[in-house]
Amino acid sequence: MHTGDVGFTVEVHDRAPPLDPSWEDAVEVSFRPASADSALVQWAGEASWPLGLGETDYRVRYCAEGMDRAGEKDTRLEGEPQLDRYLLQFRPAPPERDRVLRQTSRSAAYWHDYARKLPPPPTPAERAEAERRARLARETAERERLLAFERHRWGGRMPSAALRDVRGDVSGLRDFDPAFLHALDAAGPAVQRAVARFAAHRACEAAGFTALDWVADALTALDEGRPLPPPFDDDARMWHALASDPGFPDRTVGRAVPPERPPFRPSPSSLGALSPQEAVTVRTACSSPSARRTRPRASRSRTWLCPP
Repeated sequence: MHTGDVGFTVEVHDRAPPLDPSWEDAVEVSFRPASADSALVQWAGEASWPLGLGETDYRVRYCAEGMDRAGEKDTRLEGEPQLDRYLLQFRPAPPERDRVLRQTSRSAAYWHDYARKLPPPPTPAERAEAERRARLARETAERERLLAFERHRWGGRMPSAALRDVRGDVSGLRDFDPAFLHALDAAGPAVQRAVARFAAHRACEAAGFTALDWVADALTALDEGRPLPPPFDDDARMWHALASDPGFPDRTVGRAVPPERPPFRPSPSSLGALSPQEAVTVRTACSSPSARRTRPRASRSRTWLCPP
């Protein structure tokens, strides 16, 4: 039926039980739980009942009575007599082919005919190969995403090994003007040293340090290619000199703010990292009559094969 409660019983047996003649339709399939949490779940999740199944191979017998009667009535309201009932029986058994044990109703005949026309399911080896390809595709997609993000950070091109090895403040300059940074990397050591000297002068001028004689002497030594004089030959002494010099400028230099850049947007993928064949399989499954539940309409115990 489409809407309403049905009779439903689940049993777990040690061996195959006899098939009661009162059941109009019955089938058997093999099943192995993917976890220890198998449960019977009501449609839309209103309620659920744990089945207590182990992670082993089972043979499952599914019996039905009254499917045609319930389908014709369509809806069972509260207080109306029960129209259909079902029995699900589990027993430990090695995998074997699906079997139709009894077929009486029109509903069962329709779905058996539909199932017989389906292509055979993949073998365990085919499933393993599909999983391997999917895993490789995910790993490849992740590597490509990381490379794309790295190119984005560096202005659309990958840095040279020399530029990457600089570390430190290179990331600050990269955020301001990655194109200039790549050009500076290609310019060679002489130009790079000239730019470094220019930057040192501009930083000291902005901070007001050029008014300090010992700082001016250090900048002159830098321009002339001589070793830096004391206290610049020792970081601790340099910071102490700055803190103790009465001429130290009383000013604050704000942190430079890089220009706005478009955020990184990875390329979207419509079906994740699936192979073309796997993508076709997913689309086919989600468009099949059984996935859409077109005929007959499902009871409240329905199970969605694809996202609704």
